[in-house]
Amino acid sequence: MGDYFPCITDAQADLIRNAKVFFVATADPEMSEGPDGQGPINLSPKGGVPIHILDSNRVAYLDYKGSGNETVRHSQSGSPITLMVCSFDADDAAIVRLYGRAGSTPVDDSPVAARLLECPAEGLHSKPRQVVEIVVEKTSTSCGYGVPVMDYVLDRDAERRGRRYKEAPGD
Repeated sequence: MGDYFPCITDAQADLIRNAKVFFVATADPEMSEGPDGQGPINLSPKGGVPIHILDSNRVAYLDYKGSGNETVRHSQSGSPITLMVCSFDADDAAIVRLYGRAGSTPVDDSPVAARLLECPAEGLHSKPRQVVEIVVEKTSTSCGYGVPVMDYVLDRDAERRGRRYKEAPGD
């Protein structure tokens, strides 16, 4: 059973700062197919990109070109956002979720970009396209027993991008 908090706790901050990957989920409010008025949910992994804790209710990360721009499009349409960070360490199972609202700003216009650029993504050769800043409304922590134990090997670079699963049907 998870616990909820009004802001990022010190223990959650430790996990967030040490994460090699996190996941971002938003829903498309423009495509309200479901009974709750939300459209399809976009879930994206972010590797090599650190989450920067700006204060106990604000985080930000540099967004790079890669898997589309759905997170920002959904956020601009008013979608809520959830960031999930997992510990894959053998001795420290845990999941932290941050719930809130996001906005994006071009890197050149962002007041927090300089701070984020001090620790840019590892292995990505492109420049960041924007800063995604999240106002955290609440957080949760759960046990993480279902998260597998895995070892970090390396961040994927442009030369190691897979194409196998990107083929259109009939290609």
